[in-house]
Amino acid sequence: MLVSLKQRKHDDGFTLVELLVVIAILGILAGIAVFSVSGVGDKGQSSACKTEKTVLGTAQEAYFASPTAGNGQYAANAGVLVPIFLNTAPTWYTTTGTGTAYTIGLTAAGTTAGCS
Repeated sequence: MLVSLKQRKHDDGFTLVELLVVIAILGILAGIAVFSVSGVGDKGQSSACKTEKTVLGTAQEAYFASPTAGNGQYAANAGVLVPIFLNTAPTWYTTTGTGTAYTIGLTAAGTTAGCS
């Protein structure tokens, strides 16, 4: 019994200084991780804008090439493209077609989202 009490006295654990050093190191690592991933959201938004614009142009070209839908004419607006060539209407861009030409422009939501 006396031997086990003496062994417990030598098993002190971590000191306060050791714990503070570990906490400081973890804080520094967490700070580095936060700053390294802070710009990821901006790049994702930019990629989403570019993708929506590209998909809208591809849908217009598919409509133009379709013998049953466009038959050599571009869609008058994005709503015409939705049931067949697009799953949902675009939110950041709009398109207008005038026979053999089309344009893609920004909506108010696209301007707010930072699309160009």
